[in-house]
Formats: sequence, structure tokens, C-alpha cells
Amino acid sequence: MTPTLKGPDLDDVKTAQQIIKKYANRTPIFTSKSVDKRASANIFFKCENFQKVGAFKFRGACNAVFSLSEEEARKGVATHSSGNHAQAVALAAKIRGIPAYVVMPENAPKVKVKAVKGYRAKVTFCESTLEARETTLEEVVQKTGATFIHPYDDARVIAGQGTAAIELLEDKPDLDLIITPVGGGGLLSGTSISAKAIKPNIKVIGAEPEMADDAYRSFKAGRLIPVKDPNTVADGLRTSLGQLPFSIITNNVDDIATVSEDSIIESMRFIWERMNMIIEASCAVPVAAVFDKKIEIDGKKVGIIITGGNVDLDNLPW
Repeated sequence: MTPTLKGPDLDDVKTAQQIIKKYANRTPIFTSKSVDKRASANIFFKCENFQKVGAFKFRGACNAVFSLSEEEARKGVATHSSGNHAQAVALAAKIRGIPAYVVMPENAPKVKVKAVKGYRAKVTFCESTLEARETTLEEVVQKTGATFIHPYDDARVIAGQGTAAIELLEDKPDLDLIITPVGGGGLLSGTSISAKAIKPNIKVIGAEPEMADDAYRSFKAGRLIPVKDPNTVADGLRTSLGQLPFSIITNNVDDIATVSEDSIIESMRFIWERMNMIIEASCAVPVAAVFDKKIEIDGKKVGIIITGGNVDLDNLPW
């Protein structure tokens, strides 16, 4: 068993809530009779696709950027990301009036690169491997002195992501379980901290593509198993589970379910067509888990965090 690292607690998440409330949207909860019928349950979507930058990532980035001291902030912030976290850090830095340096893989979705540049961040491209991201970022940090804001392996980021679950449970206190996608684990770990502290008997479950199932395998093995060449349409979930999120997930999360690529694409399309709502492939993963009955939810009240809506409209999976 991995030793527990010091992660944030509910107080840290509530502090984050106070820090970000001036800047982040309180996102709506949507329901759909078609979804409920197909899932045989009452599904409540926490719509982070209507968050600033179109993704929940703004919560964590905003908390991290606005938690910096004045001295740290002056030198700016740096990160590596294929998209949503990059946009989130860039916008939070722009709001605080400090520089942002973002390392992006050369195959990052064009819509996300364009948005990052639109928030005035300085983008450096690298090969699409984690190693290339990390070495390029190291060079940027050495050159600029900027503070690295990790996309998920950072207590301030995890606390920020946990604010979505607080809002969800304030609006729907009688939920039986909450499901989120899991990539690096920032959202799932943050959600589990909030949900289990507010309602100890609630179930918290992660959902992951079969083609990028390192969190599932790590969870079952009780040790971190990094992802190898993840080839999934859910581009936001191609990253390996982080050490700190894994430590929290091991203690708090009830289970992790996996789903096929076909199911992700079909579920994504179903939500587009039936709810007239753009969701990206990553947030179709928990929807697919529910539709495929990978999680026992019959007759239950289920919260699903819809993580983002940033889709390359020239390159849809169908």
C-alpha cells in the first residue's frame, strides 16, 4: 500500500471555495428524462462545461494562482498540459495580471492551443510524451523562475477541483453516489475529499477508458502503475494518475469502472443529441459507465461531473 501523502482536507476545499468564488462560475445542474430512462436511475449532471475556459480545471488553477505570494506571482506561473489545464492556468494568470508559460504537446487540439494563446500565455511546443513535457517545462522554469502548477499532483489544485462537489451536494444533498472521470486524478481525489467529509456514506466512483486504464489497475493493485501509450478518444484522460491523487483515491474512493472507446463515442453523441449539450469525450466516460451498467445504480440518485466542453469541431469522433 502506498503511504498516505499529505493531501488537502475539507477545510482546504472550503478555503479554495472562498478564493475562487469571485472568479469561477457556479455551474448549473442539468437532468434529462432520456438519460434517466436509459440509466434506470436519476442522473444529475454538474455542468462544468459551462465553467470558465469550458472546464472544471479553472477551479484548481484559479485556487493555485491566487494562493501564490506576491513575490512568487511576480515571476509568473508555468505548466504542461494538452489543453484544459493549460487554458485554466493561462486565464487565472491573466486575471491576476502575471505571466504564464505553457508547454503543450505538438498534437494538442488546435482549439485548445488557440485558447491558451488567446489568454496571452507564452506557448512552447514539445513532443507528445510525458518525458518531453517535463524536460521542456524544466527548461522554461529555470529560465523564468516561474512557479510550476502541476495539472493534478498539487494540493492547491486538488482543493480547487473539490469545490465542484461541494456545490453539487449543496444543490442535491440526497445523492447516493458521485461519478467523475479519472485521468491524473485531481478531480476524483478532490471530489472524494469533499463528498466523504460532507456525507460519509455517499459512494464516490471513478470512470476511465479501457484504453487508458492505469487508475483502474493501480487502484486494484494498491500501487501506482503508469499508463503506457494510451490510445483513447478521451484526450483529457491520456495522462498517468498522480502520486498525491492516488494516495487520496486509495483511501476515499469506492471503485473505478472502465469503458470501451465505442461506448464513449456513442454516449458523447447521445448527450449532444438528446440534451443539446456539447460535452467532450472525457466526460462521456462516466456517462458510458452508467449506460453500460458498469456501476450498480438502479433507482439511485447519481451525480456526474461533466468535466468540459472543449471539442475540436473539425475533428469529431463520429
